[in-house]
Amino acid sequence: MEMMEPAMLVILAIVAFSAGFIDAVAGGGGMLTVPALLSLGLPPHIALGTNKLAATFASSTAAVTYYRKRLFNPQFWGHAFVATLIGATTGTLVVDAISTEWLEKALPLIIIATAIYTIFHKAPDTNKNVLPEPSKKLTKIQCLQGFTLGFYDGVAGPGTGAFWTVSSMAIYRLNILLASGLSKAMNFTSNFTSLVTFAVLGHINWVLGLTMGVCLMIGAYVGAHSAIKFGAKFIRPVFITVVTVLAVKLAYEAWFV
Repeated sequence: MEMMEPAMLVILAIVAFSAGFIDAVAGGGGMLTVPALLSLGLPPHIALGTNKLAATFASSTAAVTYYRKRLFNPQFWGHAFVATLIGATTGTLVVDAISTEWLEKALPLIIIATAIYTIFHKAPDTNKNVLPEPSKKLTKIQCLQGFTLGFYDGVAGPGTGAFWTVSSMAIYRLNILLASGLSKAMNFTSNFTSLVTFAVLGHINWVLGLTMGVCLMIGAYVGAHSAIKFGAKFIRPVFITVVTVLAVKLAYEAWFV
């Protein structure tokens, strides 16, 4: 790849920081970084692989931040972690063998439904960080949720973090902070899995991905701390805005382009 102009590097850094911030708060940072990479003239598979490298930095930073603030318990979500890993691996391996046209057209409707649910859903008290009681039923739900969302992230990807957040609030009655912590940890799992696959296939621009990754990490650090500090009153409007914009963008691309 040719040397980029300094102005382009600055713009790319700002986009990466913004994406990291958004991703740490609500998910959906990829809707900024992927178009930015494509605008540089990268082939789509290289853009996606490079984005996975950068996104892994952001999701790991956000996940560690939520963990340190005791908003994510790895032991409790062990089954979801394993299922997500398996789902993401499976999705990445079969992505070339299936048609994703139906998924691209249905995805905007799913995301719009996510936004509507969040608007009218009565969220649990933000100050009560209570996990559900362990049970066999809970284990099965974790496995199903983890595999499904991991598989989706391996096949497509946009909105995975948002799906984790809203589904966890609905299924486990978690407040939005706990749901966000779980979302970032599981999104890191599926991101890293896809990253390994793209690396094996040679579909990554390492210099560009690592450069963007640093900016994403900084944005994710600021975003995660802002979300934790200001709580649901800050997260909910950002979350709803992100999923709505994401839905409109995907609908336009799938139905009109």
